[in-house]
Amino acid sequence: MTGTIEQVILLSDEGAPIGVADKKSVHTDDTPLHLAFSCHVFDEAGRVLVTRRALGKLTWPGVWTNSFCGHPAPGEEMTDAVRRRARDELGLELESLELVLPDFRYLAIDASGIVENEICPVFTARAAGPLSANPDEVAEWRWAETPELQLAVSLTPWAFSPWLALQLPQLPL
Repeated sequence: MTGTIEQVILLSDEGAPIGVADKKSVHTDDTPLHLAFSCHVFDEAGRVLVTRRALGKLTWPGVWTNSFCGHPAPGEEMTDAVRRRARDELGLELESLELVLPDFRYLAIDASGIVENEICPVFTARAAGPLSANPDEVAEWRWAETPELQLAVSLTPWAFSPWLALQLPQLPL
Protein backbone atom coordinates (compact mmCIF):
# COMPACT_ATOMS: atom_id res chain seq x y z
CA MET A 1 0.00 0.00 0.00
CA THR A 2 2.56 2.52 -1.15
CA GLY A 3 1.76 6.11 -0.24
CA THR A 4 -0.85 5.23 2.36
CA ILE A 5 -0.64 4.47 6.03
CA GLU A 6 -1.38 0.79 6.56
CA GLN A 7 -3.82 0.10 9.33
CA VAL A 8 -4.62 -3.12 11.17
CA ILE A 9 -7.85 -4.19 12.81
CA LEU A 10 -7.58 -4.43 16.59
CA LEU A 11 -9.48 -7.27 18.24
CA SER A 12 -10.94 -8.04 21.64
CA ASP A 13 -9.74 -11.19 23.37
CA GLU A 14 -12.86 -12.88 21.98
CA GLY A 15 -11.90 -11.85 18.43
CA ALA A 16 -14.39 -9.01 17.89
CA PRO A 17 -13.16 -5.87 16.10
CA ILE A 18 -12.63 -3.02 18.59
CA GLY A 19 -10.78 -0.43 16.52
CA VAL A 20 -7.92 0.23 14.14
CA ALA A 21 -4.34 1.35 14.53
CA ASP A 22 -1.41 2.21 12.27
CA LYS A 23 0.52 -0.96 11.50
CA LYS A 24 3.87 0.67 12.30
CA SER A 25 2.70 1.68 15.76
CA VAL A 26 1.14 -1.69 16.62
CA HIS A 27 4.13 -4.04 16.32
CA THR A 28 6.06 -3.33 19.52
CA ASP A 29 7.07 -5.16 22.69
CA ASP A 30 3.41 -4.86 23.77
CA THR A 31 1.52 -5.62 20.54
CA PRO A 32 -2.26 -5.64 20.93
CA LEU A 33 -4.27 -8.52 19.50
CA HIS A 34 -5.05 -7.80 15.85
CA LEU A 35 -6.28 -9.49 12.67
CA ALA A 36 -3.89 -10.98 10.14
CA PHE A 37 -3.75 -13.91 7.70
CA SER A 38 -1.28 -16.46 6.36
CA CYS A 39 -1.29 -18.22 3.01
CA HIS A 40 0.48 -21.34 1.77
CA VAL A 41 0.77 -21.40 -2.03
CA PHE A 42 1.22 -24.60 -4.02
CA ASP A 43 2.35 -25.10 -7.61
CA GLU A 44 0.93 -27.53 -10.18
CA ALA A 45 3.34 -30.23 -8.97
CA GLY A 46 2.02 -29.95 -5.40
CA ARG A 47 5.12 -28.24 -4.02
CA VAL A 48 4.66 -25.50 -1.44
CA LEU A 49 6.23 -22.06 -1.75
CA VAL A 50 8.42 -21.04 1.18
CA THR A 51 9.93 -17.59 1.41
CA ARG A 52 12.76 -16.05 3.36
CA ARG A 53 11.73 -12.75 4.89
CA ALA A 54 13.69 -9.73 3.67
CA LEU A 55 16.47 -8.57 5.96
CA GLY A 56 14.77 -5.19 6.35
CA LYS A 57 11.59 -6.65 7.89
CA LEU A 58 10.75 -5.44 11.39
CA THR A 59 9.99 -8.91 12.76
CA TRP A 60 11.83 -12.13 12.01
CA PRO A 61 14.10 -10.64 9.32
CA GLY A 62 15.86 -13.26 7.22
CA VAL A 63 13.75 -16.12 8.61
CA TRP A 64 12.18 -18.76 6.35
CA THR A 65 8.40 -18.77 6.51
CA ASN A 66 5.21 -19.69 4.68
CA SER A 67 4.46 -18.23 1.24
CA PHE A 68 3.20 -14.89 2.55
CA CYS A 69 1.30 -13.16 5.35
CA GLY A 70 -0.46 -9.87 5.80
CA HIS A 71 -3.21 -7.86 7.42
CA PRO A 72 -6.60 -7.00 5.95
CA ALA A 73 -7.30 -3.27 5.83
CA PRO A 74 -10.34 -1.97 7.69
CA GLY A 75 -13.42 -2.76 5.57
CA GLU A 76 -11.48 -5.08 3.23
CA GLU A 77 -12.79 -8.60 2.63
CA MET A 78 -10.28 -11.17 3.86
CA THR A 79 -10.00 -12.98 0.50
CA ASP A 80 -9.42 -9.63 -1.25
CA ALA A 81 -6.65 -8.89 1.27
CA VAL A 82 -5.01 -12.27 0.62
CA ARG A 83 -5.08 -11.71 -3.15
CA ARG A 84 -3.77 -8.14 -2.76
CA ARG A 85 -0.87 -9.28 -0.60
CA ALA A 86 0.02 -12.11 -3.03
CA ARG A 87 0.32 -9.51 -5.80
CA ASP A 88 2.22 -6.97 -3.65
CA GLU A 89 4.68 -9.40 -2.07
CA LEU A 90 5.10 -12.04 -4.76
CA GLY A 91 3.72 -10.55 -7.99
CA LEU A 92 1.50 -13.62 -7.97
CA GLU A 93 -2.11 -14.29 -8.93
CA LEU A 94 -3.90 -17.02 -6.98
CA GLU A 95 -6.49 -19.63 -7.80
CA SER A 96 -8.28 -22.18 -5.63
CA LEU A 97 -8.02 -19.93 -2.57
CA GLU A 98 -9.36 -21.85 0.44
CA LEU A 99 -9.67 -21.04 4.14
CA VAL A 100 -8.22 -24.08 5.96
CA LEU A 101 -7.53 -22.91 9.54
CA PRO A 102 -10.15 -20.25 10.34
CA ASP A 103 -9.34 -20.01 14.05
CA PHE A 104 -5.53 -20.00 14.07
CA ARG A 105 -4.18 -17.71 16.78
CA TYR A 106 -0.68 -17.21 18.13
CA LEU A 107 1.56 -15.00 20.20
CA ALA A 108 5.32 -15.01 19.58
CA ILE A 109 8.25 -12.79 20.56
CA ASP A 110 11.01 -11.97 18.07
CA ALA A 111 14.66 -11.92 19.18
CA SER A 112 14.46 -8.12 19.13
CA GLY A 113 11.58 -8.22 21.64
CA ILE A 114 8.83 -7.32 19.19
CA VAL A 115 5.65 -9.31 19.79
CA GLU A 116 3.31 -10.80 17.21
CA ASN A 117 -0.16 -11.23 18.72
CA GLU A 118 -2.59 -12.27 16.02
CA ILE A 119 -5.79 -14.02 15.15
CA CYS A 120 -4.56 -15.24 11.81
CA PRO A 121 -6.86 -17.29 9.55
CA VAL A 122 -4.79 -19.57 7.32
CA PHE A 123 -5.42 -20.09 3.61
CA THR A 124 -4.07 -22.35 0.89
CA ALA A 125 -4.03 -21.46 -2.80
CA ARG A 126 -2.50 -22.48 -6.08
CA ALA A 127 -0.18 -20.21 -8.04
CA ALA A 128 -1.87 -19.01 -11.23
CA GLY A 129 1.21 -17.70 -12.98
CA PRO A 130 4.86 -16.83 -12.55
CA LEU A 131 6.38 -15.47 -9.37
CA SER A 132 8.08 -12.07 -9.18
CA ALA A 133 9.03 -11.50 -5.53
CA ASN A 134 9.28 -7.98 -4.12
CA PRO A 135 12.83 -7.72 -2.65
CA ASP A 136 11.56 -5.40 0.12
CA GLU A 137 9.47 -8.34 1.35
CA VAL A 138 11.24 -11.51 0.21
CA ALA A 139 15.00 -12.20 0.29
CA GLU A 140 14.74 -15.70 -1.24
CA TRP A 141 12.12 -18.27 -2.13
CA ARG A 142 11.83 -21.86 -3.23
CA TRP A 143 9.26 -24.50 -4.05
CA ALA A 144 9.59 -27.33 -1.52
CA GLU A 145 8.22 -30.83 -1.41
CA THR A 146 5.78 -30.93 1.50
CA PRO A 147 7.45 -33.89 3.31
CA GLU A 148 10.85 -32.15 2.97
CA LEU A 149 9.47 -28.94 4.52
CA GLN A 150 7.66 -30.82 7.27
CA LEU A 151 10.87 -32.64 8.20
CA ALA A 152 12.96 -29.46 8.14
CA VAL A 153 10.48 -27.59 10.36
CA SER A 154 10.13 -30.51 12.79
CA LEU A 155 13.92 -30.85 13.16
CA THR A 156 14.77 -27.14 13.28
CA PRO A 157 11.67 -25.14 14.25
CA TRP A 158 13.90 -22.28 15.44
CA ALA A 159 15.05 -21.74 11.84
CA PHE A 160 11.52 -20.90 10.69
CA SER A 161 8.90 -18.34 11.65
CA PRO A 162 6.93 -19.43 14.71
CA TRP A 163 3.65 -19.19 12.81
CA LEU A 164 4.92 -21.57 10.11
CA ALA A 165 6.11 -24.06 12.75
CA LEU A 166 2.68 -23.91 14.41
CA GLN A 167 0.57 -23.93 11.20
CA LEU A 168 2.32 -26.64 9.20
CA PRO A 169 1.31 -29.64 11.37
CA GLN A 170 -2.31 -28.43 11.28
CA LEU A 171 -2.59 -28.00 7.50
CA PRO A 172 -4.67 -30.53 5.56
CA LEU A 173 -1.85 -31.65 3.24
